Amino acid sequence: MKFLIAFFFWCLLLVFCWPLALFAVVALPVVWLICLPFRIGFWVIEGMLGLIRGLILLPARLLGGR
Repeated sequence: MKFLIAFFFWCLLLVFCWPLALFAVVALPVVWLICLPFRIGFWVIEGMLGLIRGLILLPARLLGGR
């Protein structure tokens, strides 16, 4: 559904200002590639924090706590 709404707005942009619409088509993959390392870094940090949380809460789980 999000794709259809985005495509509809892009079509409107293409009708009203076609150079901006073509620039958006070219710029979107470049922006996605620039943001990709930050997303991967976020996943790594989230995983490490989950591991640390699991290690801290391990004694409570072994003793039967919540």
